[in-house]
Amino acid sequence: MKVTVIGVGYVGLVSGVCLADVGHQVACVDKDVDKIALLNNGETPIFEPNLKDLIKTNIAAGRVTFTTSLAEAVSGAEVILFA
Repeated sequence: MKVTVIGVGYVGLVSGVCLADVGHQVACVDKDVDKIALLNNGETPIFEPNLKDLIKTNIAAGRVTFTTSLAEAVSGAEVILFA
């Protein structure tokens, strides 16, 4: 399922990455350019056990993307979550 998560704070980031880890295509979007750049480099702005590894694994598998473009993130989404 194609899922969009709007907001990559504590709730949105963890939810989005976990949804990707169980096999969904997830686009995470946020207006914070620095946060999105950090995530695209496999880093995390928050601490949650194993989150960094899950981010890296799911980026490599192509199941999660991070963007500042709302239009790009919601294109074709079957589910949109606001966090």
